[in-house]
Amino acid sequence: MTTSDRDRRHLTGRRVFITGAGGGIGGATARLAAAQGALLFLTDKDADRLATTAARIRSSGGAVAYAGAVDLTDHEAVRAMAKEIHAESGRPMDVVMNVAGISVWGSVTSLRNRHWRSVVEADLMGPIHVIEEFVPPMVEAGRGGRLVNVSSAAGLLGLPWHAAYSAGKFGLRGVSEVLRFDLRRYGIGVSLVVPGAVDTPLTETVEIVGVDPDDPAISRLRARFRRHAATPEQVAAAILDAVRRNRYLVHTSGLVRFAHGAQRFCPPVYVALMRLLNRRAQHVLEAAARRSRTRTARTERGW
Repeated sequence: MTTSDRDRRHLTGRRVFITGAGGGIGGATARLAAAQGALLFLTDKDADRLATTAARIRSSGGAVAYAGAVDLTDHEAVRAMAKEIHAESGRPMDVVMNVAGISVWGSVTSLRNRHWRSVVEADLMGPIHVIEEFVPPMVEAGRGGRLVNVSSAAGLLGLPWHAAYSAGKFGLRGVSEVLRFDLRRYGIGVSLVVPGAVDTPLTETVEIVGVDPDDPAISRLRARFRRHAATPEQVAAAILDAVRRNRYLVHTSGLVRFAHGAQRFCPPVYVALMRLLNRRAQHVLEAAARRSRTRTARTERGW
């Protein structure tokens, strides 16, 4: 077997748990991991999408040992899932991947407590629930392994109208930074994935608080986003390459890599870049929000 063949099959026989596997980055990562020989344990909140992913993988010859729908914000449900998986598989996971998440954007004047809470519950507490139930058995088994946490560019940079989203994604970044060192003594590596734009269904469903999703400006913004976005398959390839190479920080966007480098090594450039981005985004988003308020007022008046 050549080196490239070994690279393509480096997950052979390894037990890989993936959240958000119903589609997007999670689904693409599950398909690629299956192609690299992994034995998959998959979950997603959407049972139908998860079943489609599992069926597709199995029809292609991949191995899916478990596919169960769970709301990761429900700790007891995650605990029950972990107990079932460990009982059936007979041993802990080799790789645990926290991919699932949601996104809500909005200005500080439009965001309400429910928006902040929903994002933190899904993007921070969900992964923490998975870590609580799946990583300690890995430690106790003494076999090493890998933890992958998918954060975001919003977990690195001060992106406009991303305060709620960043609350979850910066938090997950902090958890990863600590576990990177805490878990090293057990032979468990950590990868923190910080994608920029990715063309997933989340692009179309992201809630922008106070803005009509059908506003022409938002449609144009989404179109520009997609033009510069990586595919889920490209991000999946970067994730599995990081697992193979034992890499911590995983960039999937050259622009985000540049901005993060500026933040670290040339703060004035970073500040100038973020201020420019903020001014442009505020112009588009605030104008769309004003149009949304006007349409709502007219509807309420029966115009």
